[in-house]
Amino acid sequence: MAERYDFTHAERKEKIIKICISIGIWIVSVAAVIALAWLIVWVSIEKTTVVDASMEPTLHQDDKIVIDKLTYRIREPKRNEIVVFRQGDNEHSFYNIKRIIGLPGERIRISDGVVLINDEPLQEFANVEPMLLPGLANYEITLGEDEYFVLGDSRNNSEDSRYATVSNVKRDEIIGRAWIRTNKFGFVNSLNKRVEEESK
Repeated sequence: MAERYDFTHAERKEKIIKICISIGIWIVSVAAVIALAWLIVWVSIEKTTVVDASMEPTLHQDDKIVIDKLTYRIREPKRNEIVVFRQGDNEHSFYNIKRIIGLPGERIRISDGVVLINDEPLQEFANVEPMLLPGLANYEITLGEDEYFVLGDSRNNSEDSRYATVSNVKRDEIIGRAWIRTNKFGFVNSLNKRVEEESK
């Protein structure tokens, strides 16, 4: 007599295998999404808080900003961009936020409150007050191939490249560009622009 095959048991086993495979795929998918999100945040963006008033009226103390860390992996920083940098090897030192004025290889000097780049007056991007103190830039500064000259928009209340405590900022000290202000939403590089710049 032929042995009877239990089709019900076989079908149940096949369903269990399919369910297990589906659950496994779902777990792997969720893990992949979490890993990708973590990678995107770690590599491309970061949040920080403005710790002083040196960028007023563009950014104010305690403003929350998002740092774009990806752009400078693709291209070099540009003049007038507001950058976030950290100097020194101490990972717990705070982030500094300033506007790029001078680019690598350029000659910088401040005379009568005006920034001169290669002896030409800088066309200011933002609304800023004339500088009373030129600091180190009272004499011409020649930037190295990996150096940037930065200033705070609060020109008379900013510790920046005019002073030895900050001096020129090296390329590898730049974390990224200040991208979005979140507490009062706005794209940082569009804040406090001069009227002439907006009409161009």
